[in-house]
Amino acid sequence: MADVTRDTLVSTLEEIALLLELKGENPFKTRAYRKGAEIVQNFDGDIVALAADGELKGIKGIGDALQQKLHELASTGALQYYENLKGEFPPTLFELFEVQGLGPKKIKALYDKLGISSVAELKEACQGKEISNLAGFGAKTVEKILSAIENREKFADRFRLGEVAPLAETLLERLRDHPKVSRSAIAGSYRRSKETLHDLDFLVATTKPAELTQFFTEFPEVHEVIVHGETKASIRLENGLQCDLRAVSNAHFPFALQYFTGSKEHNVELRSLALKKGLSLNEYDFTGEGDIPEVKEEADIYRALGLDWVVPELRENRGEIEAAQKGELPALVELSHLRGTFHNHTIASDGQNTLEEMAGAAKDHGLQYLGIADHSKSSFQANGLDENRLIGQIATIRKLNESFDDFALIPGSEVDILKDGSLDFDNDLLAQLDYCVASVHNVFNLPEDEMTARLIRAMENEHVTMLGHLTGRLLLRRDPYAVNIEKIIDCAAETRTVIELNCNPWRLDMDWRWWHRARDKGVLTSINPDAHATEQLQFLAYGARIARKGWLRREDVVNTRPLAEIQEWLALPKSKR
Repeated sequence: MADVTRDTLVSTLEEIALLLELKGENPFKTRAYRKGAEIVQNFDGDIVALAADGELKGIKGIGDALQQKLHELASTGALQYYENLKGEFPPTLFELFEVQGLGPKKIKALYDKLGISSVAELKEACQGKEISNLAGFGAKTVEKILSAIENREKFADRFRLGEVAPLAETLLERLRDHPKVSRSAIAGSYRRSKETLHDLDFLVATTKPAELTQFFTEFPEVHEVIVHGETKASIRLENGLQCDLRAVSNAHFPFALQYFTGSKEHNVELRSLALKKGLSLNEYDFTGEGDIPEVKEEADIYRALGLDWVVPELRENRGEIEAAQKGELPALVELSHLRGTFHNHTIASDGQNTLEEMAGAAKDHGLQYLGIADHSKSSFQANGLDENRLIGQIATIRKLNESFDDFALIPGSEVDILKDGSLDFDNDLLAQLDYCVASVHNVFNLPEDEMTARLIRAMENEHVTMLGHLTGRLLLRRDPYAVNIEKIIDCAAETRTVIELNCNPWRLDMDWRWWHRARDKGVLTSINPDAHATEQLQFLAYGARIARKGWLRREDVVNTRPLAEIQEWLALPKSKR
């Protein structure tokens, strides 16, 4: 039986909801499965064990029928109802849900009217004329669908850091626990905290390499064994991700770790430095005439080359080697430095949890404050707050704060930047907020100069504390809109506007490649999870990794400041911050 996890339960319920929607079932039935998925996702406890033991009774929102299905799935690893539902549709149908802009209603129309059940068939239909006869599929819609299919093909073999990380750490822990492993690590672009990954590179030090490669190929998540040798193995997981394992001796481990971490460009520079010292550096050791440096840890390799140790996140050949030669590498921000965070949503707009629940989760994370920023009224699709609802929420937050010791909710709003750069609320209302995140949520197709002017006008408003998800990108799904980031950084420096590092793993926006420039201009960031549920506060971990990759120090990140200091900072006029 395959391992059943919380994600297994959630994804199964979500897929049942989609299949029921495609069948045109009662919307209340569909909603029950979708709501059940949310409850399972957010449940504070071992929901899988409870389901397996038939102990779900009393959990609000999970009725008898859903309890029985979750019990069957958790205890047997399969759900016959789900398998029967899937059997009514072609196996390729779920591909269509991966196409940006296609929801269940459109997919149902495509399937019912044209028999389209795969991305290949959809692409062919869009390139022909038959799809134009369907209601809701005008020329612009078809153009967007073709663009989305092109993006899907372009990113087919890549994965977001956030979707890979939990699985990567699980597999690493499994290797680490093997009795024949003395050292283990994940190398490659994952260790360098790249925002998207092609594969995972695992490394172990062992005296039994063949035993470890065999163990690796027998992981329950394996879909296909690509290569299996004495010291190397490559597998493909059920989700399509390729994972490679290299088993080396303990003496070779530091060299292999450095080499397979990369980047290629960084390693070329290191090898060049080695040659200048009469040494040759490869994945196994130093060689050369004369004294060979003793290496027990990765840092010894850098020390032998006259460098300070370079943290993996910086190894992109973007000035880190020169800084390491001069002893000028920055002391980078760490996750433990964060004292609070901003830009979080509640059930008042499109979040899944109440103010009280979000506050409790923040305190559980050891945070001293949590900035609330529900959507403004123009984001009607996200149930954005109008003026009266926002004023009411501010009052509720201030009252709720009276019950907290050494913690505070900070009332704010994620205010839409309208097409002309004006804001969704007037200045009188914005002045009542402790902070404001200004973000673009529509009209992404403006020319670069117009989009840049739009954002600059918003940043020039004295009440805009920070700019939200700067480029609007959705990694591997939607390209950034056209905007001159250099001008935005310059404007942020001039207007004292914070540029958030939105650490939702779908965004990780502003891109890490720009943070060094922003830092040098004196621009501050706030590492914000854009959390729509309590568990999404965990996104802060990805934010810290990307901030480090962008050369950011503790002093560059405004939410490293403790509660009293951040409240004092927010109370200052924007020009004085």
